[in-house]
Amino acid sequence: MSRQVVQVQPESRGQQEGQWSTGLCECHKDVGDCCFALCCLPVFTCKVTRAVGACACLPLLDCIGCVPPASLAMRASVRQRYGIQGSVWSDCLYGCCCYPLSWLQISRELKRRAASHASSSSSPSSSPPSSSSSARYSALCSLQRAHLV
Repeated sequence: MSRQVVQVQPESRGQQEGQWSTGLCECHKDVGDCCFALCCLPVFTCKVTRAVGACACLPLLDCIGCVPPASLAMRASVRQRYGIQGSVWSDCLYGCCCYPLSWLQISRELKRRAASHASSSSSPSSSPPSSSSSARYSALCSLQRAHLV
């Protein structure tokens, strides 16, 4: 039995493929959004939905049923857009049981992806994003004067 000595530690990537960039309960990573959602969750959800590119009034449908359709749709949309693992069942569970935390996680994910997109598109070797895509990313970055961690 031979033992190998590790010379160089593997670098940790900030975000693994197929995973959310932050956990569900990591609200401390964006205190501004957390306070905003705490003070006025309906307005916060409408702003996040608008930043995704959907109708800003969509979250208002969440109060008509036991399963919040907008939360479910936004979570599934963000998962599909960024290749995040999960299922409709997990989206439903988070939307029903952890409604505010789910919206905050969606917001953090959008901001982090927008920030990484902006930093990669600012390098000279990358191609410029389409005008609709860049407009959406600028809307995300200006969302509540966001503080990106």
